[in-house]
Amino acid sequence: MFNGNSKRPPETLPGARPVRLTADRGANSAYMAMRDRIQQRLLAELSPGVTRSDTAEVRRVVERIFNETTAELGLPLSRLERNDIFDLVLADILGYGPLETLLHDDTVTEVLVNGPDHVFIERSGKLEETDIKFRDNDDVLRIVERIVAPLGRRVDESSPMVDARLPDGSRVNVIIPPISLVGPAISIRKFPKHALTPDELIKKGAFTPGIAEFLKACVTARLNVVVSGGTGTGKTTVLNALSSYIPDGDRIVTIEDAAELRLQQRHVVRLEARPANVEGKGHISIRHLVINALRMRPDRIVVGEVRGGEALDMLQAMNTGHDGSLTTVHSNNARDTLRRVETMVLMAGMDLPLRAIREQIASAFDLIVHLLRLADGTRKIVQISEVQGMEGDTIVMQDIFQFVQTTVENGKVQGYFTPTGVRPKFYEKLESAGLYIQPSTFMPTEPARFRR
Repeated sequence: MFNGNSKRPPETLPGARPVRLTADRGANSAYMAMRDRIQQRLLAELSPGVTRSDTAEVRRVVERIFNETTAELGLPLSRLERNDIFDLVLADILGYGPLETLLHDDTVTEVLVNGPDHVFIERSGKLEETDIKFRDNDDVLRIVERIVAPLGRRVDESSPMVDARLPDGSRVNVIIPPISLVGPAISIRKFPKHALTPDELIKKGAFTPGIAEFLKACVTARLNVVVSGGTGTGKTTVLNALSSYIPDGDRIVTIEDAAELRLQQRHVVRLEARPANVEGKGHISIRHLVINALRMRPDRIVVGEVRGGEALDMLQAMNTGHDGSLTTVHSNNARDTLRRVETMVLMAGMDLPLRAIREQIASAFDLIVHLLRLADGTRKIVQISEVQGMEGDTIVMQDIFQFVQTTVENGKVQGYFTPTGVRPKFYEKLESAGLYIQPSTFMPTEPARFRR
């Protein structure tokens, strides 16, 4: 029998072990009646001052009421079922309800809630629907409130959209009715327990050791690098890996909308944007932070993502002595990255001629690293391009490395990484920094088929 002398420590959150109840059990009326009865008693007995951080006290109350309620109802439950139901109830009080087990599953990279009846997950780059269901919209909203409240954020009809993050850094976006017609929608991009290193990315097939050596030289030599790609292609993961090449002696200022970067260097100042409060005041944008970062004596500025007028300030920083900066941009390919930056500079509201903007971009950016999520869910660097300068009114670019897809076998994309045969113009800059890369690194080789 499950009792107050359980050996599980009070600080252990629900979901630490998988809950074994099936969807059929969750739909069982007797189970639902017991669960609702326990929750009603908890709401009546728990002190209003008790918060989710008071894990030990809440757990003791939950455990006592749970044992009393199951005894009153006289449900024939095995010890295994009692433990599972207790974990589910505790997850509703201390954790994130039905989502708790998904958040503790390391194989799940994203959790997507489309109203109370449809919960999807991403695993190995592929989406699949789960059998998890909420009771109703209010049940989903309770989880939403538990996510946003500790951050001082709010979500209601007057402000139906919010960005937040979980304690482990996982990024959360919430949108509720009347904007969402399917009920409250939650998108959770899970934060890995540790940032993937370049070596781990090589093992996953994201790029090759030769490309890693080249990128390390570029970051060490203080080239300005832009990581581009679509949603979910791994831009932040690669940015984290590239940042590991920054020397420990450099002062780094990171700027993010929601803090995700994990830099291992000691001299790092982390800045995070802030939305407006209930009164519509106190908004601190990425652009404000970029401007302020220039006054903080940074050796390197790392912007988690450029998506608006801050692009102009980022270009100014790269062109005024802050070499070695890193950032990410949403785009479809390397060339499209430059067009996107042009558009974002215009969003700054400055009346600049297009040629002047392009000259700023050509002068600021040295390298564009473009990522793609392939049909089998794998993520790879598919294009590394040098920004060589201006030719007339056009920015000249040249691919240095690329991934060539050959075929698809058994649902797996097959292909190979290859240099294009062009040595970058900034090679002399690498040499002046005391870095030497074998000339053979840039020579095309016989296509060796890549298998993951």
